[in-house]
Amino acid sequence: MSQSAGNDVTTGAAGTAEVEGKADSTTGPPVPAAGSARAAALVRTAARWLPPLLTVEGLVMYVLALRVSPGPLRGVEVADIDGLGLISALPGAAFAAILLMITAFFVTIAQNTDRKFLLLFQISAITFALHGASALIHDEPRFHTAYVHAGFVEFIARTGESSPILDARFAWPGFFALVAFVTRAAGITDLTTLMQWTPLLSNLLYLLPFVLILRQVVATTRARWFAALLFVVVQWIGQDYFSAQGFTYAIYLAFVAILLRWFGRVEPRETPPKTGGRLRRLLIRLGRLTPGELGHTTGVYDRSIMLIMLIGLFVAATTAHQITPFMMLGALTGLILLRRSSLTWAAPFFFGLIVLAWISYQTTTFWSGHLDQLFGGLGRILQNLQSNTGDRIEGSDAKHALVLMARLGICAVILLLAAVGLLRRVRRGVGDRAALLLLCVPVLALGLQSYGGEIGLRIYMFALPGACILAAYAFFPNLPAGTADNPDETVPIRRRNIRFDPHLTRRISLLLAAACALALSMAFLVARYGNEQFERVSTGEVAAMHYVYQHDEPSARVLYLVPQIGEEVTPSIPWGEEDFDKIRYEQVLVDKNPAVISSVIDKLKLSPPNTYLVVSRGQAAYLQLNHGYPDAWDRRLRAALDAAPLLKQVYGNEDAAVYTLRSYPKGAEIPEPVSLRGPGDRSSPWTPVGLGALVVAWSALFGYQLVRLREPGRAPRTRRLLLWTAIPAFLLSVAVVAERFIVIGLSATP
Repeated sequence: MSQSAGNDVTTGAAGTAEVEGKADSTTGPPVPAAGSARAAALVRTAARWLPPLLTVEGLVMYVLALRVSPGPLRGVEVADIDGLGLISALPGAAFAAILLMITAFFVTIAQNTDRKFLLLFQISAITFALHGASALIHDEPRFHTAYVHAGFVEFIARTGESSPILDARFAWPGFFALVAFVTRAAGITDLTTLMQWTPLLSNLLYLLPFVLILRQVVATTRARWFAALLFVVVQWIGQDYFSAQGFTYAIYLAFVAILLRWFGRVEPRETPPKTGGRLRRLLIRLGRLTPGELGHTTGVYDRSIMLIMLIGLFVAATTAHQITPFMMLGALTGLILLRRSSLTWAAPFFFGLIVLAWISYQTTTFWSGHLDQLFGGLGRILQNLQSNTGDRIEGSDAKHALVLMARLGICAVILLLAAVGLLRRVRRGVGDRAALLLLCVPVLALGLQSYGGEIGLRIYMFALPGACILAAYAFFPNLPAGTADNPDETVPIRRRNIRFDPHLTRRISLLLAAACALALSMAFLVARYGNEQFERVSTGEVAAMHYVYQHDEPSARVLYLVPQIGEEVTPSIPWGEEDFDKIRYEQVLVDKNPAVISSVIDKLKLSPPNTYLVVSRGQAAYLQLNHGYPDAWDRRLRAALDAAPLLKQVYGNEDAAVYTLRSYPKGAEIPEPVSLRGPGDRSSPWTPVGLGALVVAWSALFGYQLVRLREPGRAPRTRRLLLWTAIPAFLLSVAVVAERFIVIGLSATP
């Protein structure tokens, strides 16, 4: 025993000595061991920190790629922009950065966890890359119409009023008056920075209500956030610049978000048994589908506040834009028809009366004597569609035609994906009525008017929320996990017992969605910035127009170049930024042969003093890409104008030149500015009665809706009294509106 014990002691001592020897001989290893543990921990937590790191890295790489001096794989040389637009001059590093950010986004949603702030940051970074490219590259705000909107703001800030005599958009001055008030209160006189970053700020603003809309649909985290990404990468139409339509689009999204969040109704329709014909059985089956929207229980006080908020948003949109209120009204009416809103029919009649009242009483100067402009497009669906598709494709050069085809291609892809997503959801027993409604209602605007050939663009813009939600279902149609005991996505029960590995199918769906997003983002760069040659504005062009502003007393005229004389030709110059009430903008016909300038000289001869011809790089690019004018046409035209003995160049730089006649006939005088006085306060015999009926109808309809919000079956006598007060007042209000159109509109002379 003693020997054994001794052996044990010896062994223990030897073991101890051996351990101590190892420790002494390897004094440094504990640090590497700790480092290995940290490395292993980093690998285990890579799913948490890698996506934000990749996003930040991609964002920094993108900014540097566009802002540094041009090189082999970095920097943008503006002179390299061709008929394909900005994408032809983007460096390789920019494409790599976009790829990196999109990859990081899909790594995040692949984790199947709702990391809201990270996903919102990632989509915001992608939005910055796609919609902020122009602001990073150019020194001046993009898009010429933004300058005239700045001119509207300047006019209202200077005079304190709007004048529909100058422009029809002044009949809806809400946006311009708001900006004028805010900038004047803040002491801001130069809107250049605001105009330059408005497209990016607008799209970031659109994301907020759209994400709220996505929170109301029954879908997986992947589907919701992929829909948000699609909403960013297919928004190519460029109506988000400094404009009333861009401002009211955010109001539209907020309006829809409030409707779905606080006034949503998700009870399925009660249907009879499956009897009758095939169509009836199909309708019954569709009626029994599980609602694709979430329901929320909110108090009467909250809904009352939100109802007032809806009214405020609708009034703001009505005073700022012509089309947006009708889109909002269509969405509200459709949700009530499809039983997806708890609001009653009093609401659409209340809001509809707001639109009619504004048009009838506040835009009289615009429509009096010009009813054909207001109602001339009603019912002309095919003509309005033609003015938005075929007319925009004809006349382009070969390379620029690819830009137009890319735009139509994006529209086709998103609609096809929406159709596939809708079918896959129906297969899973889900009826997405709200998303389908948001997709289809804007199409009804085709029956209104062509809106200067742009109604198709407006329809596409307003249909995007519903289209993107349904398109996301093409890749991720499953329902989210129901309970903690059932963490997997819900899939349909199929008749055939053939099932694929769900993990494999999800990975395939993620890869396909990532490939689709990457392809659409590249197509976005072509579609959005394909007109960059003539939509971008240079410092030289702005300086040329500023010369005109400095010499426009008491008035002036600016001639801009067009291939043919006609209506709805927007100047491709930064026009109207200042003194909008002093300067008239007129067209002058130019020939494809730049040596033929007789039409220009004749136009100047017939014009009064202080008439200036502006020749700019942007106008020449527009004529070359869309109307087949030859290359270097502007330089040859300027050479011909410089050589003309009757003309003189009063200002010039590399991008623009200003010309006028050397002398005018003796006695020729500069005319006074256009009078801002309208036809006066036009009224009709029944106008006072109509105004009183409006007040009564609004009060009764609002009171009826408030009572119904408290409890559907409560206070029946009060509801009947309000209803029987509202109906005759509403009918009388509409009758007076019709009477005003007849008496004022037909009797006035244009």
